[in-house]
Amino acid sequence: MSIVEPTMEARPKPGRALPIAKAVGRFFIAAVTTYLGLLAVTFFIGRVVPIDPVLAILGDRAPAHVVERVRREMGFDLPLYEQFYIYIKGILAGDFGTSVLTTNPVMVDIKRVFPATIELATLGTIIGSVIGVPLGVLAAVKRGSFIDQIVRVIGLVGYSVPIFWLSLISLVIFYAKLRWVAFPGRIDIVFEYTFTPITGFYLLDSAMQGQWDVFYDVFRHIILPASLLGYFSLAYISRMTRSFMLNELSQEYVVAARAKGLSETRVIWGHALRNAAVPLVTVIALSYAGLLEGSVLTETVFSWPGIGLYITNSLQNADMNAVLGGTIVIGTVFIGINLLSDLLYRTLDPRTRSR
Repeated sequence: MSIVEPTMEARPKPGRALPIAKAVGRFFIAAVTTYLGLLAVTFFIGRVVPIDPVLAILGDRAPAHVVERVRREMGFDLPLYEQFYIYIKGILAGDFGTSVLTTNPVMVDIKRVFPATIELATLGTIIGSVIGVPLGVLAAVKRGSFIDQIVRVIGLVGYSVPIFWLSLISLVIFYAKLRWVAFPGRIDIVFEYTFTPITGFYLLDSAMQGQWDVFYDVFRHIILPASLLGYFSLAYISRMTRSFMLNELSQEYVVAARAKGLSETRVIWGHALRNAAVPLVTVIALSYAGLLEGSVLTETVFSWPGIGLYITNSLQNADMNAVLGGTIVIGTVFIGINLLSDLLYRTLDPRTRSR
């Protein structure tokens, strides 16, 4: 009986599953560790702030025996490690406590207000990406020119000018003077009681229901705050795009492509930008996460009923359950987007898969 050696194609490829398992394990450990750190920070912030949650519920004139009884019922007489354990159990179960301001469960309030923030940040990220990426490419191609200087100044202003000041100036110009946009808020009071949201995203809901008058009204409310957030996103995206493109344009494959006679347009947009798009995915994802967590001032100025305004109002009324609950939700989304962007980066760039 002859023994036939297996061909190279028939032999299993060794070591393919182990790197994947290690990468998934590192991803899971990073997610769990970061989230536990977030929970620990919010827990101890809630314990060190000079606000007594029991008095916030009962009031300053509550009898001492009632205060002590409620304190025991809420578990504040337990050791800190037991309180932290109970706190984690509640958070993992989706229980952030009850809001003193609205008397609703905090999670119910967050489900109501968070879609407004997502809609605002999503439109802002789209504006920032659609304008910021071409500006960054143009600045890299025209390095050192007047156009490059203009793009860099636009980015510098976006980093330097406080967003609340720019929001107030924009309201004076585009609402008070020119009347191009609607009054601060999310929807006109005329439609507030006749429009029924489905998903909580008003632009999508009004389009799905064919209520184009509502869609136009919502668009007039959202376009100015979204444009301002988009401008600050643009400043970051254009700067990073310029940096990535400068690195790609100095590579040997670009010189080879030009030597083969390819058009400059194809070299820039078909080759250099294609390779620069891999790290740009991470940049845009982090910019989106930054808008989700950093839109507090914008929502406050424009009376936008999102999670930023919700946290601000709760903080002013010493509603710590709502403040910490909103902080945890935003932190969770930020961690998730950050880890997802890292996963996408490793998926799109084969050079990082072996790390």
